[in-house]
Amino acid sequence: MQIDAFDIAGPLILTPKRHGDARGWFAESYNEQALRAAGFAERFVQDNLSMSVRAGTLRGLHYQAPPQAQGKLVSVVRGAVLDVVADVREGSASYGRHVRAELSADNGRQMWAPPGFLHGFITLQPDTVVAYKVTVPYSKPHDGAVAWNDPELAIDWGVSDPIVSDKDANAPLLRDVAPLFHQPVEA
Repeated sequence: MQIDAFDIAGPLILTPKRHGDARGWFAESYNEQALRAAGFAERFVQDNLSMSVRAGTLRGLHYQAPPQAQGKLVSVVRGAVLDVVADVREGSASYGRHVRAELSADNGRQMWAPPGFLHGFITLQPDTVVAYKVTVPYSKPHDGAVAWNDPELAIDWGVSDPIVSDKDANAPLLRDVAPLFHQPVEA
């Protein structure tokens, strides 16, 4: 498993090694022991799937607030997405900054979205299936969202009029959400 960091501490890209032959390929999409040996110590308690029928479907920017803050390991089973993770840890040197990567069934890449970060994606192909491993079960009282088009975050999704849920269409701006995640001020 290859693990690549971004210029923002926390999010990671994990790329499982694929072993191929004339039949196709095989990969370990998750191996707790190998990841622990590489310094990735997260434990997962729940797996989720989402399917988006149309390209241009945007899901996010979502979070789960403390004490039920949730980390997500996101991969694509079918299709492709532009996956985005934004730092909203109060006091973080990278507060309000985001990283993004294309995840697809073809490239096998996975995005680690740690607690303290907003997560969202936009589908690049129809009938896209996304799988999430999460560190904490879903908790409705702690579930929240920030506007996908928040100018403070300035995320280029590649479309001006995505397909969004009512929840995402009515999500508040980051400045209108109480501080969610407290991070010690970095020296």
